[in-house]
Amino acid sequence: MKAPVRIQEEDFSQDDEIAALKLVSVRMGGIATFLGCARDFSEGREVSAISFDAYDSMALAEMNALRDEAIKRFGLIDARLVHRVGTVHGGDNIVFIAAGAEHRAEAFDACRWMIDTLKERVPIWKKEITPTGDAWVVPHP
Repeated sequence: MKAPVRIQEEDFSQDDEIAALKLVSVRMGGIATFLGCARDFSEGREVSAISFDAYDSMALAEMNALRDEAIKRFGLIDARLVHRVGTVHGGDNIVFIAAGAEHRAEAFDACRWMIDTLKERVPIWKKEITPTGDAWVVPHP
């Protein structure tokens, strides 16, 4: 089974991630997920691809800390976070977050908090590749 927190170049399966989360406990009554996908348009211009770079060891450590904090803060049973690096194109998966809790409210709240906090704290950088040139996106949207 894959680690619950990962940074990887290859795509991921939402179904596999949810199945792995459900294996943790049958006490889980609610699972909230967030899937971030690449768009082909941003700030009024076409985007042909997006490149993600990470300070891998620091990003992974921060994502693990974020997961631990979410579990404690929201009383989760478990959580999973996967973020891709490398180049993605319109429609491709970028980031997946799943929060499993006894009840839906905690799962929803934790899922939103995790994606918002990931964008603030985790050292992953995004560069949009456009027909008119490349541009780093700062701060994280």
